[in-house]
Amino acid sequence: MISRSFREAATGAMAEPIGYMERTRRYYEAQGFGKAYTWAHFDDVPFTPLPKPVSDSTLVLITTMALYDRGASDVRHVASCSTGEPPVRLYGDDLSWDRTATHLEDRESYFPINVLNELVRRGRIGALADRFHCAPTEYSQRRTRQADAPEILKRCREDRADIALLVPI
Repeated sequence: MISRSFREAATGAMAEPIGYMERTRRYYEAQGFGKAYTWAHFDDVPFTPLPKPVSDSTLVLITTMALYDRGASDVRHVASCSTGEPPVRLYGDDLSWDRTATHLEDRESYFPINVLNELVRRGRIGALADRFHCAPTEYSQRRTRQADAPEILKRCREDRADIALLVPI
């Protein structure tokens, strides 16, 4: 089944897929970068079977949204907040995403905290970690690999998380 965008669901009109990779290449070219953007790739992707069922696991939620209304040039850092009293709003207006096909008004679409709590209540997930984490959307693969990803992993381990759910905008 092909999923439909927000716009398609609202208007009934079929939309063409957004060519994000080509759009990004053109953007960097227009900015005068002599070298084309290099997409992250991994020749060897590690796979680790779950050591226990999801129903016995603690899940940590990771989002690319922010806890505050960032400016496009703000320095970005990993942030964490309580899942017991999550903020009513998260921010992502500084990010690049298809604003004609989606919006940020439905927090559950990019931060499914209520659904996850319901799955915990039903026994489908063992527990939700006490914190969720905001992953910076950094265009530097070096910074992501050397600073942000290790910091998020450290925090997930502090939370005793067994599994993580990454929900990007």
